[in-house]
Amino acid sequence: MKKAVFSGSFDPITKGHEYIVRQALPLFDEIIVAIGVNIMKKNTFTLEQRLEWIRDVFSDCPNVKVKHYEGLTVDFCKDNSASFIIRGLRGATDLEYESTIAEANKKINDEIETVFFLTDPSLRCVSSTVVRDLIKHNHPIDEFVPKVVADNYKQQL
Repeated sequence: MKKAVFSGSFDPITKGHEYIVRQALPLFDEIIVAIGVNIMKKNTFTLEQRLEWIRDVFSDCPNVKVKHYEGLTVDFCKDNSASFIIRGLRGATDLEYESTIAEANKKINDEIETVFFLTDPSLRCVSSTVVRDLIKHNHPIDEFVPKVVADNYKQQL
């Protein structure tokens, strides 16, 4: 069974995240979308809210599981019998950053391979940081996030 992990804070999940998972679906029997929990980091949305949104976004995909973890992603992969880490690339800066992490992960556990997916060009500007900034300044987020996140945001206004 080919199992992969797509990890992040997903604070919140964006259309870019969704695009990467849906691109990866045909290649893997199971994808775990894993929220990495860092107790030192202040998130905008609760862990429960982020888990719920991700489950909703991929409710049509029975081979997508949603979990959370603390610690290193390679350790989470090993604990969940995943041999692949999925990473999305928006451009050259992401490639530089992500390739460094992939190399470090390979040194920690050489049985886990990182697979890179390019995002759709129309989503290159999309990031959770941009979305949080839009929210902070009361701007619409519909074109950046899945419908469930946008609808939830509108209800809070």
